[in-house]
Amino acid sequence: MEIPRETAIEFAGVSKFYGEVLGINRVSLSIPMGITGLVGPNGSGKTTLLNLLTGLLRPTRGTVKVLGFSPYEPESLFGLVGYCTQYDAFPKGFTGYQFLYSLLRVHGLNRVDADELTCSALERVKLIDASKRKIAGYSKGMRQRVKLAQALCHNPRVLVLDEPLNGLDPMARAEVISLFREHAKNGGHVIISSHILHEVDMISDQVVMLNGGYVVAEGDIQGVRSEMPEHPIQVLIRCDQPSRLASRLFEMDHVVEVKIQSDHKGLLIRTRDADNFYLRLNRAILETEIEVETVAPADEDVHSVYQYLIGSDGGSA
Repeated sequence: MEIPRETAIEFAGVSKFYGEVLGINRVSLSIPMGITGLVGPNGSGKTTLLNLLTGLLRPTRGTVKVLGFSPYEPESLFGLVGYCTQYDAFPKGFTGYQFLYSLLRVHGLNRVDADELTCSALERVKLIDASKRKIAGYSKGMRQRVKLAQALCHNPRVLVLDEPLNGLDPMARAEVISLFREHAKNGGHVIISSHILHEVDMISDQVVMLNGGYVVAEGDIQGVRSEMPEHPIQVLIRCDQPSRLASRLFEMDHVVEVKIQSDHKGLLIRTRDADNFYLRLNRAILETEIEVETVAPADEDVHSVYQYLIGSDGGSA
């Protein structure tokens, strides 16, 4: 297959309806290289978007392009995309090795290349020792990892991962996240849908937030957050004299709330004007000689931004 020159995944005015039921509506996105997190509650349109991207669904309206190719050209798509779904669907009686090897053979690879790629993928997800065991006897975490190996085995440019961290213990989760970062660092796309919001926030270069079939925000977290000036931001300050600092902060008309933390070693502040707040905070610290340990935004993450945008706690995303 010709190496694609395009570097983005494009959705142009894409809508998908299931009869009268809305899947996604008027979605226009340009997803660059790197790690993109999809965030949204059940029914928000995440899986519909992934299925359109991987050619499993066709849009009712609009167009989808994966690095310049249509996702409805199977041969092109297999060379570009690896898809790890959230659902288990394995051929009955297959071992981990047979599952990957048979897939590669079906797509035309010879025996030697199929064997080499299969073993390499199983090694990358730490399943080589269990490769000859039947998948039916795998734990939840092992089944998740063999699905990830299936998505990786043909070295695709684009990894599409629907809830890829489910069922993984902390060590396996860290190893898998490292794989995602490596893939992105090498110029690939990693598109992740996950319920584990703090991990999506931690590993994503950008996020796409969906609700009710619509994109409600996109971009990096700080960029999305800066577009909500009417919503007070929260700042956490750890210091040695929180009561004294609190009295100074209450003099600022843009500060709407100050809470002293239960250990009496910090403050949580809500302000409508972040730039002015930081400027005047520095002045207040210098004038009072308060010893400050840290000053950090307390809500520039996926969870808090999503909560504000859709009025949800984001926990079911």
